[in-house]
Amino acid sequence: MRKDAKTTYAQSSDIKSRTYLEYRRDMKKKAIAELEIMDWLKAVLEQSHPDVSVAVSKAGGDAFLWFLRKGNVTREPDYRATIGEKKFNIEFQYAEHSDLPSFDFTVSKIAKKERKSEKRIPHTDRQILYVLKDKKSFALIEPSWIAENGSIGFVSAWRKDAYQVPASRFTKLFSTDTHLAEVIESIERKNDLLRFQHEVLSLTKEKLAHLLEQVIDEKKLVTFMPNDLESFFRTCFILDNIDRTPANINLWLVYALALLNKDNSLDELYRLLYCVDFLYARAELTETEVKLMADKIALALKRVVSLERKDGSYQSTPRLSPLDETRFALFSINLLEDIIQDMIHYYHIKSLQPIRKIYQHVKDLPKVSDFISRCA
Repeated sequence: MRKDAKTTYAQSSDIKSRTYLEYRRDMKKKAIAELEIMDWLKAVLEQSHPDVSVAVSKAGGDAFLWFLRKGNVTREPDYRATIGEKKFNIEFQYAEHSDLPSFDFTVSKIAKKERKSEKRIPHTDRQILYVLKDKKSFALIEPSWIAENGSIGFVSAWRKDAYQVPASRFTKLFSTDTHLAEVIESIERKNDLLRFQHEVLSLTKEKLAHLLEQVIDEKKLVTFMPNDLESFFRTCFILDNIDRTPANINLWLVYALALLNKDNSLDELYRLLYCVDFLYARAELTETEVKLMADKIALALKRVVSLERKDGSYQSTPRLSPLDETRFALFSINLLEDIIQDMIHYYHIKSLQPIRKIYQHVKDLPKVSDFISRCA
């Protein structure tokens, strides 16, 4: 078939391998662990330094972001620590299993290369916190130890060179901690929630597959704004997956925000918030729009939090199953927390509370997690 210049062919090969939302999901896995670990890490440092003050924070403080608008990975340290007068960085690594032949470390995090001699000099401004999930154990390691006890080799999973330390030496450094087991359980529960809620994307793709495979009039798609929620959601979903932006994006965003109210069902909320999230990330907001956005995000958050039930489910209507509604609720909380932190970072908004832990607005994490395990 001859292709028209004004037409986008949304075949599967044209759809990006990872949308911005899917990229944020992948980045969030590490953020879940980092934010859950932080209070425990502070307590460990306080225990080993009882006579001085200890502080641990994320780079960026309350404006910390676990994702970047243009993708990629931030180069900020995972934590900034202060013990008495000493300030240093902590890089965090978290391994699912300890039965590995060796443990790998990014070269740049361990040492820097001298320009003249080309010799690698271990960093002195940081420590490496390594946690082994299956052993419920940890170690705080100096980069110099890794440089002395490891060797640089190619890591196929990373497609680059890294310091590799034999397990026989490395695992001797680890200590167990009773409180760490509780933190690891919380990390695992939140990762389960993340996997469960993001299934809504694959389910939606299956539902709209026939539309994603059709020939789309791109000019019409980005110009004419649908005037009902289902059509609006479908259009935003398609635009997101083919990486196109509406012509009057701020008008689209204001329309989506206008549909958010205190009586939205969870089915309505997840679709509206998907649209808001997609449009917000591509728009430059005026001062008035920033205030409107913050007010509506606070309203939506209050609505979804109010719908958590004692059995760990979320329910807003008898029309849908509690399991589906719980998925919609968690997906909505996920988007709301991303948007809140983005607004604090980029627009310096003061009316929204910073996100200090992923899913901090899930009131009873064990019950929600257990409900999903029973019913999914």
